[in-house]
Amino acid sequence: MVELETPQIDAVFHALGDATRRHMLRDLAGGERTVSQLAEPFAMSLAAASKHIKALENAGLIRREVRGRTHLCRLEPGPLASAHQWLSFYERFWTNRLDVLERLLREQDARKAQDDSKSPNSKEGDDQ
Repeated sequence: MVELETPQIDAVFHALGDATRRHMLRDLAGGERTVSQLAEPFAMSLAAASKHIKALENAGLIRREVRGRTHLCRLEPGPLASAHQWLSFYERFWTNRLDVLERLLREQDARKAQDDSKSPNSKEGDDQ
């Protein structure tokens, strides 16, 4: 399993915990954007957008580059891939546990069906 440093994974999940930031990441998947472009779909000031962008930067999810007076942001997929690997470990864990539970329940149902077919209510030779 890929182990992320606790502060890094905490920052990634904190950043992903906000719908505005997830929307910004989705926009950045299409290519670099300015802070103004990232803020545009939302009813927020550039200062508020900058706070969201700072949270994404702190998590390592984006990189901001200053060109003159323009701040350009681009997606940094590494931390997302690491978070996905972290989540995948637990997905496999719970899938395995649920597979075992399903097998046990199917075995229990099969035994119950077998016991029901042998119960006194289903007498052999009732045809006579």
